[in-house]
Amino acid sequence: MKNARNLQVMFSKRRAGLFKKASELCTLCGSEIVIVVFSPGDKGVFSFGHPSINTLVERFLGKNLPQPNKDVHNQQIVALREASICELNIKIMNLEGVLQMEKNRGESLREIRKRANGLWWESPMEELNLFKLQDLKNALEILNQKVEKEAQMVNNNAFPFQTLGSAWTPPNCSS
Repeated sequence: MKNARNLQVMFSKRRAGLFKKASELCTLCGSEIVIVVFSPGDKGVFSFGHPSINTLVERFLGKNLPQPNKDVHNQQIVALREASICELNIKIMNLEGVLQMEKNRGESLREIRKRANGLWWESPMEELNLFKLQDLKNALEILNQKVEKEAQMVNNNAFPFQTLGSAWTPPNCSS
């Protein structure tokens, strides 16, 4: 290119694209990359490195060589540990989402109870969302079971000595 300004613009765009692709490679593949680029016209030196430019350059120059690890068993353990960590992170994120949802649900229930002066079942149905309606339904079902159980106990204890044909049977009772 003859125009220095166009050359600099083209260099800047290509440098940004190159660094972006290098960053994506590091993220997707877990690779270690160093890129050093000299701008046209000696206007500067640009570099990108993951995890660190200095560490990788020293390794390339042979100054800080890592200990060779040819033990396949250790590599498998490390890979398994990394996979387990990834799974645990996903579980933690899911549990944090559930926890936040439950906190929001509890807060909305406290708000309903506060507005209804403790009589949450008297809140207008139009103001209840799905979770609140489900809680109301569950509470009413539990209340219904308790009432049925109490009614059954009362019926069983109403005439404890009543048997068919006994003196305790009230008149006009056919069963």
